[in-house]
Parts: sequence; structure tokens; C-alpha cells
Amino acid sequence: MLIGIIADDFTGASDIAVTLSKGIADEGGLRTTLFLGTPARDAPAGVEAGVIALKSRSIPAEQAVTQSLKACGWLLSQGCSQIVFKYCSTFDSTSEGNIGPVADALAKFLDARAVPVCPSFPAMGRTVYQGHLFVHDKLLNESGMEHHPLTPMRDANLCRVLKQQSSSKIGHISWQKVSEGAAAIRKSLDSAAASGEILTVIDAISENDLISIGEACAESRLITGGSAVAIGLPHNFISKGLAAGAHSRVPCIDGPEAILVGSCSRTTLRQISEHAKSYPVMMIAVDDVMSGKVSSDKLVEFILSNQGKSPLIFTSDDKAEVAMSQSIYGREKVSAALEGLFGETARKLIEGGVRRLVVGGGETSGAVVSALNLDALMIGDEIDTGIPALVSLGEHPLSLALKSGNFGATDFFAKAVRTLRGKE
Repeated sequence: MLIGIIADDFTGASDIAVTLSKGIADEGGLRTTLFLGTPARDAPAGVEAGVIALKSRSIPAEQAVTQSLKACGWLLSQGCSQIVFKYCSTFDSTSEGNIGPVADALAKFLDARAVPVCPSFPAMGRTVYQGHLFVHDKLLNESGMEHHPLTPMRDANLCRVLKQQSSSKIGHISWQKVSEGAAAIRKSLDSAAASGEILTVIDAISENDLISIGEACAESRLITGGSAVAIGLPHNFISKGLAAGAHSRVPCIDGPEAILVGSCSRTTLRQISEHAKSYPVMMIAVDDVMSGKVSSDKLVEFILSNQGKSPLIFTSDDKAEVAMSQSIYGREKVSAALEGLFGETARKLIEGGVRRLVVGGGETSGAVVSALNLDALMIGDEIDTGIPALVSLGEHPLSLALKSGNFGATDFFAKAVRTLRGKE
């Protein structure tokens, strides 16, 4: 294994996995496998990039650190010469902050200095300029992320956010320096390391910037960022003759389908509204979940009675209702109840013969995949930017798509069902 990724949620893990699998256009990427949690045994032969999906974004920071260090140790034992800590391109974590503590711990574990911090993902409208994170033309804290129910982001200044979370010295490399190319970025990183910086925020407003950053980080022991920070990393190994440039292909799986959505982002709500024009959709009221009025058996019945119609189940899109439930029951209890319901529903659906599963929302995806006890996934074609088709290993393979809340085209859900069956 050449490179190892530690991702703090399941949708983000699939996102960076397809980025590594694709590589740069016309060159190909790395043979990539997505591991669901830290494996208990060695990776299969031939894996060049190993992505470990953790569910650590919203847990206490000390637990996130412990899980991340365990994952890092396993990746090093598989031969990885470079580690990437992947977090969301909106830089969100708990209010206490998991990104800073995990980055600090990994830097210490790997004896790394001037560790790049770059959540930029231009294809999805996320860019970093003068140390500030933008979502399209809005600062992060004016983009809607300030209202996120689990990880609200109220400051777009990444250096300031990191200083609140991290005990390390924080630096910054401006876009003006990035635009000079890989050699200038590398020189800036060397200077940052010499001055004692541990974490260094790097501006990036285009994919070309990220490719330059990737080239500059060819020898970096540790990199942190969103999935797009990995765009240029396969090239470093291919150019050295350590990899040949692979193009992933996975089998398409036919059979009954289900769509489970726990995200209430603006993008997902538009996708649900579009899907409801042509396909059966069932909404779950959060209060009904908390009071026990809604059970997994009821959800399974809805899915199985609408086979062949791409049925979709989602939690309430009323933010006021969600906020009210959180105030009554507590945010953590509401989150745990919803994740538990989706996880149990997914398990019963698979037992009932469902073979294709599309899941919306990072926390929901983590709950579903954990409930299914899957070990590893093969990376297939990209359905939409950052969202690959996935196929589980084993005697009875499943086909999955795990969608982050803000990802995907308006017609994503119907397209994903078709793609998983090989009809797109």
C-alpha cells in the first residue's frame, strides 16, 4: 500500500476514495479499497490506496484521536509512506473541535511539521482564499452551515478556527504564493516547518491549485484536507513508477432498491422534492421517531411495497420541528434515535432481499454501513462529483451509494439507483 487515508465520516471516505481511484484525467489513479473502520487483518494484495472510514466527526475529541491513531498505525503497518486526514470541505466538526485535535495527534505521531490544511473543493464551490473558507460566493458562516444541527460553523477564518481547536502553531500560505506553483509552495512549507508551524492553512481556488499543492506535497508525511486535496497525489506515485495508473471497474448489482435519507441540507431537500415528482416518498416526523410512533418495520413495509419505483424515506425537512425536538430530547438523543432507526431499517431491508442501497447524509451513511457490518468496499464509477458506486465484498455483494448532504445533482437519487444497476 502506498498511501493511506483516515476519513472522519463514511460519505467523505467514499468521496476521497473515488478521487484517488480516478487520479488526473488520462493518467488514471490508484487501486483503491474503502475499509469500514480499521481492519483487523492485512489489506488484500494489490491495494495501492487504502481509505479507512471512521465515524469520528461528531464524537468527543479524545475518542476521535484514539480512533484516528489506531487507523494510522494500521495504515503504516501496510506500508503507507503518506497519510491523509480527510475531513469535510466545509471544515465542520463538533463545537469543541475534532479537526484540530486529530491533526495535532497525527502530526505528533508521524513527527510531521508544516502539515497542509486545505479543505478546498472547487468543483463543489468550496474554496479557500486568504485563509477564509467560501461556499460559492459566500463565506462559510453565511452559507447555511451556521445552522447545521450537529456541527454549526460560525467562523470562516480557518486559522482562527484551528487556533481554538489546536495547541499547535498555525501558519498560512496565501493564494498569491500558491499561484507561483509547486516549487514555491514547497519552499513556503519548508520555511513554515523551520519556524515551528505544525499546521499550515493553504489557499486554493481552482483544481490546478490543488494539483500544484499535491506535487509540492510529494514527500509530505501527513496532509489534511477535503477529498479534493488528493487530486494530484496519485500522480506522485505514478511518476516514480510505483503505480501504473489504474481505472476501477466493479460489477453492477441488480435487485430491489431503497433510498434512505437523513440529511436536511438545502441540496438534499431539492433532490427529495425532485424525486417526489415521479417516485414514492415517505417523510418521517422527528417527534414520531422520538415518541416511538414510527418503527423500522413500518419503513421496511413502505420500501418493499414500492419495489421497482425507487422508493425514498427521509426525515422531516422542517428545521423548526427538528430544533424543537432537539430542545426537548437533546441533540445527541435525537441524532442517536434517527441513526438507530435508519441502521435497523437498512439491516432488515437487506435481510428482505434489497441489493441496491442509496443513502443520503454523512451520519446516516455511517449508521447504515455500521449496521450492515460490511468490512470493505470496491470503488466504481462516479455517479456525480465525489459520489462513487460502491460494491461490498463477500458472497452476497451489495451495491451502494453514500451521498454527503450537499453533494449530487438535482436528479441524483433516481440516477444513483440506475447507475448501481448498470442502467446509466
